[in-house]
Amino acid sequence: MKWLDRLEEIFITFLIAAATLVIFVAVVHRYLSGWPLGAFQDYLLKINLSWAQELCIILFVWMAKFGAAYGVRQGIHVGVDVLVNRLGTDNRRRITIFALAACILFTSIVAVLGARMVWENGLAYVFLSTFGFDVGEHFEGPTTPDLEWPTWAVYLAVPLGSSLMCFRFIQVLTTFLRTGEMPHHDHGHVDGLEDELEQPAVEHKS
Repeated sequence: MKWLDRLEEIFITFLIAAATLVIFVAVVHRYLSGWPLGAFQDYLLKINLSWAQELCIILFVWMAKFGAAYGVRQGIHVGVDVLVNRLGTDNRRRITIFALAACILFTSIVAVLGARMVWENGLAYVFLSTFGFDVGEHFEGPTTPDLEWPTWAVYLAVPLGSSLMCFRFIQVLTTFLRTGEMPHHDHGHVDGLEDELEQPAVEHKS
């Protein structure tokens, strides 16, 4: 289950790579199609990439939701703890537990409401019709303007991302109850830099 500890990085890396590729192809296509390249220009003008912007917006929305879960795990969300740090150890512990419990409650509510929105926005119709059940009052649901994807698939970012955030908050709370430590991100830390500094300097012989 070690992959679960790196789920956000894996997913975000894939989304960033996909968005970068789409933007690069769209920009190159736009510039090349404006050059007088004869038959090749005619071929480029026939290629429709109007959906590229919409796809990138969707990818960035998913990145934001999973990036929020990553922030919880790494402790990089912005927080104001001036008052909390002035309290005694016991009161600081109580307030931290209360805050984490409130975050768990909030993200779980968003996840449930998001799942309900996705279900009623077309997922119910797809699920029931696929397995031969009566769809009742459920409808097929709208689609996106350019890609014509079902919007419920796009809105899945809300329940999935919120559920992952809730899970990360539960992990943080469990660790805090066990060890009394919270995740803390050192903004001056650069991965791999310490390894380079620890390597002994190579002596150059004259």
